[in-house]
Amino acid sequence: MTQDVFVLVESNTTGTGRLFPAAARALGLHPVLLAADPSRYASVGGAEVVPTDTDSVAAVVDACRRLAVGRRVAGVATSSDYYVETAAATATALGLPANSPEDLAAVRDKGTQRARLAAAGVRVPRFTVAGTVEEVLAAAEETGYPVVVKPVMGSGSLGVLLCSDPAQTAGHARALLDRGFDERGRAVPRRVTVEEFVSGAEYSAEVLDGTVVGITAKHLGAPPLFVETGHDFPASLAPAAHEAVTEAAEAAVRALGVALGPAHVELRLGPVGPVLIEVNPRLAGGWIPRLVREATGADLILATVAAFSGREAPVAATVARGAAIRFVVAEDSGRLRGFEGVAQACAVPGVVDVETYREPGAEIVVGGDFRDRIGHVLARGGSAAEAAEAAAEGVRRIKPTLTVRQEVSA
Repeated sequence: MTQDVFVLVESNTTGTGRLFPAAARALGLHPVLLAADPSRYASVGGAEVVPTDTDSVAAVVDACRRLAVGRRVAGVATSSDYYVETAAATATALGLPANSPEDLAAVRDKGTQRARLAAAGVRVPRFTVAGTVEEVLAAAEETGYPVVVKPVMGSGSLGVLLCSDPAQTAGHARALLDRGFDERGRAVPRRVTVEEFVSGAEYSAEVLDGTVVGITAKHLGAPPLFVETGHDFPASLAPAAHEAVTEAAEAAVRALGVALGPAHVELRLGPVGPVLIEVNPRLAGGWIPRLVREATGADLILATVAAFSGREAPVAATVARGAAIRFVVAEDSGRLRGFEGVAQACAVPGVVDVETYREPGAEIVVGGDFRDRIGHVLARGGSAAEAAEAAAEGVRRIKPTLTVRQEVSA
């Protein structure tokens, strides 16, 4: 019998994206990756690769129809934030399970998303959408420094900066507004959001089919950047705080129409309770789905493939323990010579995975976003705190060695 096909429209190039094909096979599906540039992917997890103009919904629909000759396309999805609308529009055209492409377009635009959440009564930071440096400065003055300035579209902390004065704000806003394309070469809106900075610990709620399945504690690098340096699962929260975060996350996805499949909801637990930072209509990055599986036994990737292919997949916890990840973050730009201490990191009790993302000879350019992460240590323990201690110790043992470029003086 010919296998049904599960189509992935592009993929994230780091983290758990490459695990989707294995999940499809576990459900009896044949995974196919549609990619504009297959060379972008060092690994596709064993998926069949079909070169496709993934910037065109019509081209993706046509590719799926060609795949359906003699077999059936059961679902269309993506692990990449950039292609959730394309995947949904394609699935809708083929009569397959999907969220509304129009709702997803609104979610991906951070200004529109914030407006919808605020209208629904979900607490969000005070914000203004601005299209010129002058508008940004006026909004910052009205909001009060420091303010967070970021593009209305993007992920992985790209372009997100905490600005403390008008000069810094103007310079960052100008750089963002002058940028015409994202790192995938796709046109981006020339708009930014200027937001109130919310103090407090940061968490993410991992949501599936509108229900929170767990809450992750997030660790960030030093301001003014927002690079995520680690995650602990499950987050250690008092029952009242856990309930408040859960209610806020579920209210947010309801307001935004993300009823099917995953959502990664980022919040800060501020002085007045949870404040929604942003909703991403996809699975979390940063290996969080792997943490959930290590800690609970629940496979969110398998459940996501099931949701978008109309299949059943259990997501109930089968164990109760903790998991944590800490990232090796590049501190300097230069040419990578290698990594010291990897074997020593592997030897830390509780560590279950150590990975480096760059090969010797690679050029490292520190940019202040997720691309500064060049490796990780993932650990499991009886609790999240125990796992976090092991992961942190593992990262302390790893030392990237670089040939740092020297500035030549005139």
